[in-house]
This record gives sequence, C-alpha cells and structure tokens, in this order.
Amino acid sequence: MIVALGLCAPMFVQAETGDWVIRGRAVHVSPNESSDLGRTVNRNVAPGAMSPGAALAVESNTIPELDISYYLSKHVAAELILALGSKHDVSIRDDQLATVGNQPLGNIDALPPTLTLQWHFNPDQKIDPYVGAGFNYTRMLDRDLRLTQGALAGSRIKVDSDSFGFAVQAGVDIKLSDGWILNADLKYLDMDTNVKLRTAGWTRIDRLDINPWLLGIGIGRRF
Repeated sequence: MIVALGLCAPMFVQAETGDWVIRGRAVHVSPNESSDLGRTVNRNVAPGAMSPGAALAVESNTIPELDISYYLSKHVAAELILALGSKHDVSIRDDQLATVGNQPLGNIDALPPTLTLQWHFNPDQKIDPYVGAGFNYTRMLDRDLRLTQGALAGSRIKVDSDSFGFAVQAGVDIKLSDGWILNADLKYLDMDTNVKLRTAGWTRIDRLDINPWLLGIGIGRRF
C-alpha cells in the first residue's frame, strides 16, 4: 500500500496542459542603472555646469507582485507578471560642482507588466526549475522630479512615460500538497527612459538605463 502511494504521489504535483497557476511574491527591485547625466548636461544645457562623471542614482525598493501562469504544454508556460507599482527615490550623485551639486530629486513610480514564456525542466517532479524570456512594458507614473538646490533650484525634471524592453528570468517551483507551490524567482528587465530638464523648453539631460534585477519569493496555487 505504501509503495503504491509512493508511485502515485507524483501525479498530485505534475503540470498539465491547461493548468493555471496564480502566485503572490515579495520582490526586491534593485536597479542596475547606467547614467551619463554630467556629460549630457554639459553638452545640451551649459558647458561645465556639472562634473563629467555626475550621474542619476535610482534607489532599490521591495514591492508586492502578482503573477498568473498558463501551461501551454507540460513543459511550456506563459506568465503574466503584474507588479503593483514600484516607487524609487532618484538623486544626483558624484557632482563636485556647486552649480547643481548632489541632491535628491524626488521619486518615480514604475508600473512594469511583463510577459514571459517559460520552459519547465521537471514538470512531473516536486522541484521544478525553469527559465523564461519575454517582453516588458513599463509605465512611468509620478514622473515629475525637481531640482531642490543650487543655481537651478526649482527647475522641473521629467522622465518619459513609456519604456519597452526584453525580460529574462530563472526560478524554481517547489510543489506542496493540494496544488500549493513555493516559488523563488529572479528576473532582469531591460528598462530605460529619457530624462529632460525644463528650460525654455524641454531639453534632454540623460538617457537613463534603469535595468533592474528583481528577486522574488512567494507562494502560489495551481488550478
């Protein structure tokens, strides 16, 4: 009897075509930003206004995330990732000149729905690692920033409202009883935006690559 139950156990955890999985995760968003603020300001606004190495810094944050997966086959699943918005403080760093200087600018709120196609290596086993790739669209909310000190104090800064890019991920599902799943997931998103300063009009002062890593841990259920 015990042997028979052992042989049948994998049937309770295997993935099937048409299955849905809903997961909730806590996700730490760690921007891997690349900024050329100082050189771009010196070129587009005023020569010598900033140190050439001055850059924009985007702080990390931890957010809730909801995702929905649909199994197209035993090994292949499509996952829609619905992060609930990620606020990040933005500041200027490494500016040694007094004209602008290092200072906080405010925050942006990034809403990054992402669709990936996953390959599950062990869909019939308790531990099921996977890899995935797809596309990310980020909608920038609360995207108005402002200089708070220096000769340009009060000047408005804004970022573009939309970003499109690729996404890659790797993770593992640990299947529990009654369809419940523990999950760990790592994603990298290609995310960039133009940053503009309000002078006589809007002048581009940076092409900011945010490119965050997202590390998530959560729980889900198969239906």
